[in-house]
Amino acid sequence: MFDFIIIGAGLTGCILAEQLAHTGKRVLIIEKKQHIGGTCYDYYNENGVLVHKYGPHIFNTESEKVWKYINQFTDFRIYHHRVLGVIEGKKVPVPFNLESLHKVFPTSYAEVLEKKLLRKYGMNVKVPIMDLQNQEDADLKYLANYIYEYVFLHYTEKQWGMTPEEVGGAAMARIPFYVSRDDRYFQNRYQGIPTHGYTKIFERMLDNPNIHLMLNTNYHDIIKCDMEKHGFLFSNTAFTGKVIYTAPLDELFNYCYGNLPYRTLDFVFETYDQEYYQEICTVNYPNNYDFTRITEFKHMTGQIHTKTTIVKEYPQQYDSENKQMEPYYPIPQKENEILYSNYLNLSKQFPDLILSGRLADYKYYTMSETIEKALSVFEKELKPNI
Repeated sequence: MFDFIIIGAGLTGCILAEQLAHTGKRVLIIEKKQHIGGTCYDYYNENGVLVHKYGPHIFNTESEKVWKYINQFTDFRIYHHRVLGVIEGKKVPVPFNLESLHKVFPTSYAEVLEKKLLRKYGMNVKVPIMDLQNQEDADLKYLANYIYEYVFLHYTEKQWGMTPEEVGGAAMARIPFYVSRDDRYFQNRYQGIPTHGYTKIFERMLDNPNIHLMLNTNYHDIIKCDMEKHGFLFSNTAFTGKVIYTAPLDELFNYCYGNLPYRTLDFVFETYDQEYYQEICTVNYPNNYDFTRITEFKHMTGQIHTKTTIVKEYPQQYDSENKQMEPYYPIPQKENEILYSNYLNLSKQFPDLILSGRLADYKYYTMSETIEKALSVFEKELKPNI
């Protein structure tokens, strides 16, 4: 009955289903969750507050192609995300910038640092902390070490369960000092929050008679890998179409080489009988408490409500045996890349298997990157054969 079977109804799966269905192809989507949208899913809780079930998602992109594509399914509320970090008891803008300098240091010293930064790098430049640490100037080195200690080190230890050095150089390279007074978290051209939420986007994407959706379904109950013929069985019958896989790759092959490690998050929601809980959408706690940040959704959604809901994020190690856990962050270490490459090589033996998405690719993608990758997969791998 189907030309394509897509495993996973997250952002990647829904985009590819939408693109294929508009060419007349019949698509089956199998999703283990009870909802579409993957980790972008949002809903109104029991108090009527719109919340993001899997943590805050702020849409931002530099790509006009991505922006035009997503705007087919929603209007956007203009929203520029800002984040404060609690550093030595003070709430300061992060990523660390010129405004942050004046929050944590005496005015005279902050002015010295600002002049040196401007002289060295100019305005509106993002400087990796590693670059600052390698400078001969003692003040710039002190600044780099301060940011590393109070903004990055302990946050990373909580988020990843290891030191920045253990995570790897790529993580260190991402720590910027933003030589600017622009305190927005993102500087991308297009930014916003879907007017009616993310879930409505996915509902509109899948509103096509060529798309059949099965929720709350373990794909292993329906799809089997034929390891001898390098194909797939659909309800115990050889499937002649293509399988698009967006879930963890080790899971598809029953962890035959071992488990790919992930970090996960435990989200603790709290609702208060007051208009607002904190002064801004997100406040990071890099050095205090077991959670990494608190997000208050009404700041980003613009919802008017007498109550407010926040979420605290507690990082932990992912356990594939615990069905309540979600694999969020691939751990960027060499041994994990080697393990993934073993699964990737195995997957290449299946000519009708197509991989796409952060779990199947074992890479962290932003929403913009996910959309760009999915559209590319359709254009380069699927469309030429339709």
